[in-house]
Amino acid sequence: MKINRCIAPLLISVLLTVTGCSSSSKEDQVMNANLGAQALYDKARQSMANGNFAAAAASLSALDSRFPFGPLSHQVQLDLVYSYYKSGKVDQTLATIDRFIRLNPNHADVDYAFYMRGLTNMEADNNLFQELVGIDTTDRDPSKSKQAFDDFRRLIQQYPDSKYAADARQRMVFIKNRLASYEISIARFYMRREAFIAAANRGRYVLEYYPDSDQVQQALEIMVSCYEQLELTELRDNAMKTLKLNFPDSEFIS
Repeated sequence: MKINRCIAPLLISVLLTVTGCSSSSKEDQVMNANLGAQALYDKARQSMANGNFAAAAASLSALDSRFPFGPLSHQVQLDLVYSYYKSGKVDQTLATIDRFIRLNPNHADVDYAFYMRGLTNMEADNNLFQELVGIDTTDRDPSKSKQAFDDFRRLIQQYPDSKYAADARQRMVFIKNRLASYEISIARFYMRREAFIAAANRGRYVLEYYPDSDQVQQALEIMVSCYEQLELTELRDNAMKTLKLNFPDSEFIS
């Protein structure tokens, strides 16, 4: 196989980098295996302080495996949750959180675990690349946002005095608006295909489940338009009456 002379050095460089990373990873594993509990934890905390959360997670995971019932075990698991979260490892973060909650339901920091669960699911629903290039993400599957909403709601219900409760409430407002936007996007999708009943139902769903969101006006306008197309006069008039009462400046009001 012939390799372009310009590409060959780059290919060799990449292979050497991969080999170096693999070798470094093995060296870290050997080093971690030879460290005691406190030394391994100190190494993990130093990695966290330096912002190297992948290395911190590796040390904490080794510590958690070797000393699962040690005096540091609870703090190790909580630090591991944060390190996984900062490393973008969603599945590992959620698995560690769920294990901590299951094994320590009465721990003083279990509210933090619920809070981190909400943050992790919320982050999983974000696509940084799409947001950076200005692509609307409201029509994506909102299952992770719904789970995050439930996580924050559970935190507030079970631990209303938690120091994380206020931030959780603010995040719930954001998520609620995002979920309402999703319903509006689907409604407009149905309208473009002249599926007016389905579109009107999505608008009504927003009124029923997200009445304090910032999408209520659009929901009502969609309902007015769809009921007009379906010649459902009474439903159209009721939707229009509600629209006039709450949003008198709407362009839909004649």
